[in-house]
Amino acid sequence: MIARSPFGVSFWVEMLLGKYRYGQPSNRLLQDLADQGLPVSPGTLAGGLQRLTGLFEPVLEALYCKQMSETLFNNDETRWEVFVDLEGKVGTRWYLWLTRSASVVFYCIDPSRSAAVPGAHFAGLQGERAIIVCDRYSAYKKLARLAENILLAFCWAHVRRDFLEAGRALPALEPWALDFKARIGMLYHLNQQRLAHWDPDRPLAQQCAAFEHAQAALQAALADLHAEAERLLAQDDTDATLPKVARARCKRVLTSLLHHWSGLTVFVAHPEVPMDNNRAEETIRTPVIGRKNYYGSGSLWSAQLAATLFSILQTLALWGINPRAWLTAYLNACAEAGGQAPSVLAEFLPWSMDAARRAELCRPAAPPTGIDSS
Repeated sequence: MIARSPFGVSFWVEMLLGKYRYGQPSNRLLQDLADQGLPVSPGTLAGGLQRLTGLFEPVLEALYCKQMSETLFNNDETRWEVFVDLEGKVGTRWYLWLTRSASVVFYCIDPSRSAAVPGAHFAGLQGERAIIVCDRYSAYKKLARLAENILLAFCWAHVRRDFLEAGRALPALEPWALDFKARIGMLYHLNQQRLAHWDPDRPLAQQCAAFEHAQAALQAALADLHAEAERLLAQDDTDATLPKVARARCKRVLTSLLHHWSGLTVFVAHPEVPMDNNRAEETIRTPVIGRKNYYGSGSLWSAQLAATLFSILQTLALWGINPRAWLTAYLNACAEAGGQAPSVLAEFLPWSMDAARRAELCRPAAPPTGIDSS
């Protein structure tokens, strides 16, 4: 796969999976190899990984094109250290941006945390409208203001967290916080009941009677919560039963709730939209583990490779495809092509491969020769 290299496909599969799927630092991977009688220098590993970066670029481009044909997304971002000097950039803190859709998990690395990053990503949207489930970070709000075809759905888990944190910080607010926690929990329950009767192939106005009944109950609970928030906010300045700091905290939480209300209720008219952004937060855990274990990336190319491999491996997991089987097949195809990416990618893209191919890649990879799997 790499000209004049003593290492074949199986070696690079182990290195890529170890670092980008299992979050192991390179020095631990190399120590493991040395313990098995195969000493490899850090420079050899880094040089080989750098030469592999171009092999995955066509796959990443295909992931992006597929994702831009979809309409519902979960977005999040986390810090990522990149230890390079960049003109105009102070410090080593970069950001790893995640966009997850029904078919694709896509990451990009950028020195900025501004709205320009998701703006550039969603510039390729092919549909007339897209819904982004996200937290209340201002970059997404600016994106929605600038792009008329993007609608934001805010996360109820973050709202719930606001109340719980206020109750933990100020004991005087604990009953109030627990009351709203219970109200939000009821919203989740009513939404689950509604979704149990939802037919995604029929318009909202043509759902069954059971769905309409559950929809009415959900809307009533939302109206009650909204009215209670307004009532408490209106009496906040005159409520002398709470300490001043507690009244200020209460006002801040309720103001945020009402300010984001339109985004928090998008799921009512769009049952396909989840109430929270847990999909994105669960997905981004693997990069966060990697960041904690090996502190980020030492060069720009390695940061881009990390974003690429996180995208590919987590997309494969989304489809139930075994990443070891896929990587082995893909890198073997690259080797057969003379160290280049295959000219035809259809058999490596989950949505375009046939059922037999997908079933083959979903099976556990065969253990290496000599390993007892009994």
